[in-house]
Amino acid sequence: MVHNTSAQNGVIRLAISAVLLLIALAVAGATDLSGAGATFPYPLYSKWFDVYGQATGVHINYQSIGSGGGIKALQTQTVDFGASDAPLSNEELKALPAPIEQIPMVAGAVVIAYNLSGVGKGLHLDAETMAGMFLGTITKWDDPKLVKLNPKVKLPNKQIIIAHRSDGSGTTYIFTHYLAAISPAWKTKVGAGKSVEWPVGIGGKGNEGVAGVIKQSDGSLGYVELAYATQNNLPYADLKNKAGNFVEPTIASTTAAAAGYVNEMKKDIRVSIVNSPDKKAYPIAGFTYIMLYKAQSNAEKGKALVAFLSWAVHDGQKYAEALQYAPLPKTVVTLDEFELKTITAAGQQLLGK
Repeated sequence: MVHNTSAQNGVIRLAISAVLLLIALAVAGATDLSGAGATFPYPLYSKWFDVYGQATGVHINYQSIGSGGGIKALQTQTVDFGASDAPLSNEELKALPAPIEQIPMVAGAVVIAYNLSGVGKGLHLDAETMAGMFLGTITKWDDPKLVKLNPKVKLPNKQIIIAHRSDGSGTTYIFTHYLAAISPAWKTKVGAGKSVEWPVGIGGKGNEGVAGVIKQSDGSLGYVELAYATQNNLPYADLKNKAGNFVEPTIASTTAAAAGYVNEMKKDIRVSIVNSPDKKAYPIAGFTYIMLYKAQSNAEKGKALVAFLSWAVHDGQKYAEALQYAPLPKTVVTLDEFELKTITAAGQQLLGK
């Protein structure tokens, strides 16, 4: 009898251990998060996920598939959050199954990167020449309009190869909104959006894909987020802004572009900051957003997601500059805090409100 009782106790202990293990795994799984979307902020997001994961044990799996893919994944609820450099329009919001919040995370610059033998960083481009190259009306590097802008540079008689995104992209959204703002011809013939019908060029998937096309093709030019140009050692142009100044894409010039729109963001968090009138502003800049449902179906994940986003818009901002992103202005952080407090009752409790 003693032997049988001991054996039964052993079985019971094993069963209890198995149940506890399953509970532990369930709890751990509840605080793991998944997201998908924009490639524009991925270098910074990757850093955030690593630092935050090491500090908290919360694993965040992010698929850098482009803003269009992130919005679709959010709509089908296959991820906990989506990411996009293009804020959702009223029509897109109506197509979602439930209300969401769109949280600006950082600002970044879209640069015109190029690969041209013998020509280094700092080519000058203005609105007319840039629109002409992407429309296919300026086809050679020694076009008189480019030569006039760069009198000290020996530009070759070489075909311009345009590189652009092949996927639905927030970077494309920012860039084409800029082109539409500065070129009536572009606005009429092509327009602006996450995807457009490109008049000329070679497509690449993601910022990394476009950077790859440029790196491999002498004579090429395309648009990528600043961090991707830096990581790939690609030179990029100084652009003539609305005030008439040639401006290099930097943290300071991106911040200058964002600073003038804070009052507008108080009315609607979705703003375009391209073609800023500020004399120090880089003209192709934008905020990037994380989007999540206001009502979180999983309370534990809701708490974990709000906790991460709260960390990212506060402590996480210190990692932005080293990766070529502009930290959020304090006034925008305050707006983000307000938005996060609307994410379920659990979210409100977590933030102490």
